[in-house]
Amino acid sequence: MLESYRVPLRAAVVGAGGGIGGAFTEILAGDPAVGRLDAFARGPIQVEAAKLRAHHLDLDDEASLDAMAAVLGEGEPLDLVIVATGLLHGPDGFAPEKTWRQLERERLLRSFAVNAVGPALVAKRVLPLLRRDGKAVFAALSARVGSIEDNQLGGWYAYRASKAALNQLLRTLSIELARRAPEAVCVGLHPGTVETNLSAPFRSGVAADKLFEPSFAAARLLSVLDGLTAADTGGLFAWDGQRLPF
Repeated sequence: MLESYRVPLRAAVVGAGGGIGGAFTEILAGDPAVGRLDAFARGPIQVEAAKLRAHHLDLDDEASLDAMAAVLGEGEPLDLVIVATGLLHGPDGFAPEKTWRQLERERLLRSFAVNAVGPALVAKRVLPLLRRDGKAVFAALSARVGSIEDNQLGGWYAYRASKAALNQLLRTLSIELARRAPEAVCVGLHPGTVETNLSAPFRSGVAADKLFEPSFAAARLLSVLDGLTAADTGGLFAWDGQRLPF
């Protein structure tokens, strides 16, 4: 699963307190190819391992992001960074819009802050810390519904638009990163529909064989990342390896 990186590799997971982020963290903590793993989350991180260092991170706080960068700036360059954060619904009626009549300023701004701005500010700080003399990967969880070309159903305005913005940010970041680290990979990941709190209200119509455990989705995505090269940088890839349109 981690055969294409220099070993022992150094990895970091942002959003390690969530369902998929926690699964990424658990898999990486148990992989002998990983020498050091830093995990960041706003809340508790359930995984424990000798090689794992857990840290608090608030994506809305620049000082917290700077503290993350200081931690990751210690020691060897980074080989793998995964941003596993995202917002689809929340308290006080925060839910995907079914019609333009439900569009609200605060809902739109909050979606963009979490789904696009947060990962971009992480990238600003960690891309300079990636390995320059071999394969290094920066990946962020995106979503197929963020694809403009693939949008046939409409609705979900804030989530779709914020994930589309993330895809554009990742593409743009990949171009600049390639000038600094020619073997680096910067991509978005579509995990499918995963049994997490994010998808909980929207799973009733999902077929059983299309509803994934977090451990399955994380393992598949790590396998996809392992197979990517610099020729794939700037793309959006699904859990099954399919390259999705923007």
